[in-house]
Amino acid sequence: MADETSIKVSAATRDRLSALAAEHGTTIRQLVEELAEGRPTRAEYTERAEQARAELASALGAAPSEQAEAKARGLLERLGARQDPAAA
Repeated sequence: MADETSIKVSAATRDRLSALAAEHGTTIRQLVEELAEGRPTRAEYTERAEQARAELASALGAAPSEQAEAKARGLLERLGARQDPAAA
């Protein structure tokens, strides 16, 4: 197919991707595509944050302060760290 390409990774990474794909009943291609589709870019994060601010401003009548946003971000990061088995 004309819209396909290849990526170069180390043999160890290829072997790990192969093992992960096998464990999940998928292919390396599907695993990599799911990773790429499932992780937002910085631009997408920025867009989502702007949308969230606009929705909060609409619902609350004012956008949250930078301090409130920083506090919420810290809380979410701590919660995420607790859910991440690698962080334990």
